[in-house]
Amino acid sequence: MLASQVNDRIVSLGNGLAAIPERLLLAHSRGEVLFIAGAGISRPANLPDFRELVLQVYEELDAGAHFVMSKIPRSACNLWTVDLSHLNNNQSAEVRRFINGDYDVVLGMLERRMDGHGHGATSVRRTIAQKLRRAAKPASIHRSLMRLADRGGVQTIVTTNFDLLLEVAAKAARPKVQSYALGSIPRPGRRLDFAGVLHIHGALDRDPSRDSDLIVSDQDFGEFYLRRQSVPDFIYDAARLFNLVLVGYSANDPPMRYLLNAVAADGTRFDDLKERFTFIGANELDPIALEDWKGRGITPIHYDSASNHLSLDRTLARWAELSAVNGKRSRIDAEIKRIVKKSRAASNDADRDLFDHLIRRSDTNERDRLSTVASISGADTGWLDAIMAIAMDAEQERRR
Repeated sequence: MLASQVNDRIVSLGNGLAAIPERLLLAHSRGEVLFIAGAGISRPANLPDFRELVLQVYEELDAGAHFVMSKIPRSACNLWTVDLSHLNNNQSAEVRRFINGDYDVVLGMLERRMDGHGHGATSVRRTIAQKLRRAAKPASIHRSLMRLADRGGVQTIVTTNFDLLLEVAAKAARPKVQSYALGSIPRPGRRLDFAGVLHIHGALDRDPSRDSDLIVSDQDFGEFYLRRQSVPDFIYDAARLFNLVLVGYSANDPPMRYLLNAVAADGTRFDDLKERFTFIGANELDPIALEDWKGRGITPIHYDSASNHLSLDRTLARWAELSAVNGKRSRIDAEIKRIVKKSRAASNDADRDLFDHLIRRSDTNERDRLSTVASISGADTGWLDAIMAIAMDAEQERRR
């Protein structure tokens, strides 16, 4: 089989779910995937994304500017006009930056105006911590991601979020999942000591009375991405070892722009960086938006964003349920039994693709076991022939 045909395979894990490139699913089964989670995953837990966080900070600290900002739609661009007559020059400049989506710059400007400096226990950072401590419990997407973060013995996930909901979602895990932030984050590697919830932009201190080191403003991003280069170095090392999968970001999120810049240039100069992926939600597939992501060196995986991104939640839950790393054998067997109730010729493409993937990702022993499950469940020769063909392809690949 041609390599291009293998690389072009996509697998739908169920009706209404995102179609995932099989090369990513197979990489995950080998423990070679590292998820990077953004603010979007915490919205189901009633926490804000970056834009909403800025609005909440202004609501607390500057009601006048907040009144103007709250009227600006998400779709606004730099040509959007608003009445700034009741604001001073500093406030007006911040509103214009807000329209452009430069939320890190907005917070930096507000912080310097309100506190005179951009570090330590500022009113802006205290307000951010207060707003992000509101979530009572993690959402289902946090639990799914922590299951998918299992590389085989350890769970490893990167996040730009400050909240600790991923840790809470994994509280029952054994061994216990550790949490690291900024300078304490372990260096990327394939060994088991590269593990935990890794907050590359900082994390809220578990003690509410203590201040937290957070990357929130343009000055912070400049410090950690440009001067120290600690975050780009981490991302680059991780991209050499793992397929990075971005979840919970939009194309224009400031953290996304910095993350992309950290690897985009190196991707054109070095051939050892692995493919990067991102889940993008939209009501309809937008070919231009897909090409925009591809142009940034990221492979997009589209899903329907209706009903508060329910499809993404279900896709990740289904992926975790059928995971080759820690999925339940009984659940995988149930899928094989369900699929082979129909003849292969009468089955739909999605079921054939899923069946073939479950066989293809398996080692020899698991493939033999699943073959037995299919056979005693009444699978016709079409299914059994498919298993034989996949086994032959695997053997040819092994001999190369």
